[in-house]
Amino acid sequence: MDFQNINNIFFIGVAGTGMSALAQYCAGIGKDVSGSDRYFTPDTFNDTKEKLEKFKVKCFPQDASGINENTELIIISTAVEDDNIEIQKAKQLNIPIIKRSELLSLISNTKKTIAVGGTSGKSTTTAMIFDILDAAGLQPSIISGAGLVRLQERNFIGNAFVGKGEWLVIEADESDGSIVTYHPEIGLLLNIDKDHKELEELNDIFQTFKNNSNKFIVNAAHELASHFSENTNQDFSATDAKAGFMATNFVQTGFEMQFKVKGILFEMKAIGKHNMENALAAICVASQCGVKLQTCAAALKKYKGIYRRNQILGTKNDILVIDDYAHNPAKCAAAIKGVQPLTNKVVAWFQPHGYGPTRFLRNDFVEEIANALRPEDEIWMSEIFYAGGSATKDISANDLINDLKQKGCNAFFVEDRNEFVAAVTPHHLHENCVLLLMGARDPSLANFAKEVYEKL
Repeated sequence: MDFQNINNIFFIGVAGTGMSALAQYCAGIGKDVSGSDRYFTPDTFNDTKEKLEKFKVKCFPQDASGINENTELIIISTAVEDDNIEIQKAKQLNIPIIKRSELLSLISNTKKTIAVGGTSGKSTTTAMIFDILDAAGLQPSIISGAGLVRLQERNFIGNAFVGKGEWLVIEADESDGSIVTYHPEIGLLLNIDKDHKELEELNDIFQTFKNNSNKFIVNAAHELASHFSENTNQDFSATDAKAGFMATNFVQTGFEMQFKVKGILFEMKAIGKHNMENALAAICVASQCGVKLQTCAAALKKYKGIYRRNQILGTKNDILVIDDYAHNPAKCAAAIKGVQPLTNKVVAWFQPHGYGPTRFLRNDFVEEIANALRPEDEIWMSEIFYAGGSATKDISANDLINDLKQKGCNAFFVEDRNEFVAAVTPHHLHENCVLLLMGARDPSLANFAKEVYEKL
């Protein structure tokens, strides 16, 4: 497919994080872009819709009214099923239909691409790389799975930006296997943990990712990722595992951290060693692009974070509330461990998403969360988020809670999340607690976090 000569593109499910990023990018390079979403309803305000329209993306209800004979290409996410009315109309009009990941692959082939892969930390590391390259004057572009706060401050959605330079930074997703379709200038592998797929399958996927990359960088401190190293001098490590870029002298003081790389001091407003590791990966990649360590340090000192990643909502009645996108076992554990230095007690709430993923990862969730919790910490869960479609509802979040109780954890189930504040406030929260709210895929989670904060 000759992407350069396609001008009229329609996105089904354009409000989704990955889809909205691509829609903005395509509009930013001059394409005629439109899209629909089931969350777009007449006479109802939708923030994503308003921002998309500001960037000349025409928005429609998901009723096929936006698709016509002039539409040259339809983009769908994996969440859109074949019986969707708009897919049916596209087929009637013989309009080509491709997945979001296929479009991203077409776009990445037009730029010098840095593809960030791994089970955890992709969005954060992608944002950090973008910030560093931007500070270095390289005018990069970005297509991300999360909004950068500094772009949101300019009234962007924040998950995409079209720069004038030759570099494009993208997230390379392994969950749908699309990572194997990219042929980046630099491929980055952060880590490998069981998430949507078994480890054996992930190893095959990441091997292809490596083979397709002109230069490949790995986390030497991660046992499974380190096996994919092609040159340890261009790898990174936040432990004593040998690599060309190593972080030392880590210090966390409140919401700020310090560490050194090759003798250069780095200071950031961020929480947790996992974020130091993400920063180190970004430094390593930027160095391969010719950016000096001093420039990396100056850029990261100004780093403002990304939406719903360790996002501090504020302190209410001496309780610090943090909203986080953590949604797989490793991410949930890292989020809990990351805030523990701030307090003697963490009360974590989690809403799993999808019955299939929760069933697949049940034992891993239990093991990772149980190992992360200290004796005084607590884990709460509400019922699994159901996004629609066909699913066998033969598991509950309460099953995970009961498993955690069997391991001696302070674990609690509140089926309706709207009853969470009433259940947790009388006896479980005290002064200087951290209330950590975790979950993904559910577009209402950000508003839910704000409601929890207001109710405290």
